[in-house]
Amino acid sequence: MAEQKIEVLVDGGNATPGPPLGPALGPMGVNVVNVVKMINEKTAAFKAMKVPVTVWIDPGTKEFRVTVGTPPTSALILKEIGKESGSGTPKQLKVGNISVAAAIKISKMKEQDLQGKNLKKRVKEVAGTALSMGVTVDGKDPREFQKAVDAGSYDGQIKE
Repeated sequence: MAEQKIEVLVDGGNATPGPPLGPALGPMGVNVVNVVKMINEKTAAFKAMKVPVTVWIDPGTKEFRVTVGTPPTSALILKEIGKESGSGTPKQLKVGNISVAAAIKISKMKEQDLQGKNLKKRVKEVAGTALSMGVTVDGKDPREFQKAVDAGSYDGQIKE
């Protein structure tokens, strides 16, 4: 029999055997506590964030494996600035600032999900998300930051 897949959204590092995991895993016959423990270990870096998780279960052997996605770029930016939400009017109201190091860190975390072919382009993508949220990058408007990245001003910091 083919593996069965269960997809859920859990709180990073804080999954419990209750809903949504318990009711989905119980009928599969796997040890729910062990699955939850593995999910919490794999999502510990995303504390207090919603994280997409996929549990693959072999119904015959009851073996399982867990794959963890990453939270949206916007959620990672909000975590960096310590806010609950972005600006409702991002052109007028700025709600925070992320450092170049934070933009690099986020782009590395989201490497598989971003379109940029290299780190420089992925950092610019993160800046684009920051723009739509009313968040500055390195104290600059994200568009100005992107132009500075293109001009090579951050080449010392943005290295593959």
